[in-house]
Amino acid sequence: MPLTTVLLYRDTDGTVPIYDWLDTLQPKAKQKCLVRVRRLRELGFELRRPEADYLRDGIFELRTAFERRNLRMLYFFHGASIAVISHGLVKESIVPPREIELALRRKRMFAASPRTHTYEGIE
Repeated sequence: MPLTTVLLYRDTDGTVPIYDWLDTLQPKAKQKCLVRVRRLRELGFELRRPEADYLRDGIFELRTAFERRNLRMLYFFHGASIAVISHGLVKESIVPPREIELALRRKRMFAASPRTHTYEGIE
């Protein structure tokens, strides 16, 4: 199975939301998140619970935990072999609808202008 290309969503102002979020985490938590990104690269659409889950409307979550905190990275697919990570959050009980809506807006913006909204590389 070919690897999935993992891209990071970049805002129009050049910021990369997932990097801003990862920078707030403790080093071990950040490493656990990066393991999930590698698994997404390896398995793409085949990645399932407990590592990933489908939320709705083409938005998925990468799932990990650290010190009783549920860490989530929201992502979407663009075509058959590209996954785009929108942003991350600490989940309390459910992923808040506003976070899914934010990922959906970013998905639409990415689809309209992939070059503008692509930051390649993680790790």
